[in-house]
Amino acid sequence: MRLTRLKPVLHLALFIITILCFTSCLEETAKTNTKDSDVAITTQTIESEVDLSTIKIGYCTPSLNAPYYSALFASIKKKTESAGMTFLSADGQDDITKQIAAVEDLITKGVDVLLLNPLDPNALVGVTKTAEAAGIPVFILDSSIDPSAEFVTTIQSNNLANGELAGAWLAKKFGKKKMNIALLSGSVGNPVGRTRKQGLLQGITEEQLRTLGYIDLDIKTQAYTNWTYAGGLKAMEDILVAHPTINVVITESDVCVLGAIKAIKEAGKIDDILIVAGADGQKEAIKYIMDTDFYGCTAMNSPVLIGENAVAYAVQYLNGKRDFPKTSYTAPLLITKDNAAKYYDPKAIF
Repeated sequence: MRLTRLKPVLHLALFIITILCFTSCLEETAKTNTKDSDVAITTQTIESEVDLSTIKIGYCTPSLNAPYYSALFASIKKKTESAGMTFLSADGQDDITKQIAAVEDLITKGVDVLLLNPLDPNALVGVTKTAEAAGIPVFILDSSIDPSAEFVTTIQSNNLANGELAGAWLAKKFGKKKMNIALLSGSVGNPVGRTRKQGLLQGITEEQLRTLGYIDLDIKTQAYTNWTYAGGLKAMEDILVAHPTINVVITESDVCVLGAIKAIKEAGKIDDILIVAGADGQKEAIKYIMDTDFYGCTAMNSPVLIGENAVAYAVQYLNGKRDFPKTSYTAPLLITKDNAAKYYDPKAIF
């Protein structure tokens, strides 16, 4: 934003400065974590001196009510069983009380390793300590958990870096053209969604400062979708009524915006709005990127890779490895029209 226009929108300028300061700190943290972590571009190989035929791997998903969760579940199951181990699973059914009970059931069944995708970053802390007391190592997948929990490492995509790539792409695409942005988020307080959002905003503002010398960041509204197609549809319907000048939709996940596309089409604005996702690489999104101009880009958050690496890290732990970083990232990757065909698999679950 130009200095000459600061006075009438001082509150927005202060907000942007706060975002920049805060996300700059996060960027340094992300760079440090990425450097110190196992950045897995390809699947980790299963090698073991321990007899794996007696090992039970337990996995608790927050839900199976989404393609991503189904793909992650299938990846873990396949990798576990291909290594000769027994796979035990439990479904949190989108209910934190049920997920806690499900984890406790896996602990009671005597799993040797617990893989956990927390529905809530705080509510699952207690069961990780229960697992630790029972001598069961815990690996956190996809989402995040409070640092007070007992866990070996978190295996996830680099959400901040992915968001930065998508945000920078958007800023380059628009250049000096005015962006009226709507932000579609997952759920209130979700730590992964928050990091993706920070990455998107940082990517936009850093690229504008680098190429334009000023920031013009105008987010007209934010809406929550609960990470669902229906939630995205309803949110976008409301946004288009309240903010008819929207020409950009940025989102924390492909799933948040796939339903929104229907609302955009029905409003006759499919040629007027550009969509940019900070994460996921869902096959439907990649197909849109390949075939249309309204879905600009998304970033890779592979459930297959995360699941396979989680099982491999669990086996490494069983073989004595203890020097895991607290976060093990997969490599950031932006998917655009230039490379979308390479990552599109119509037969994929996700």
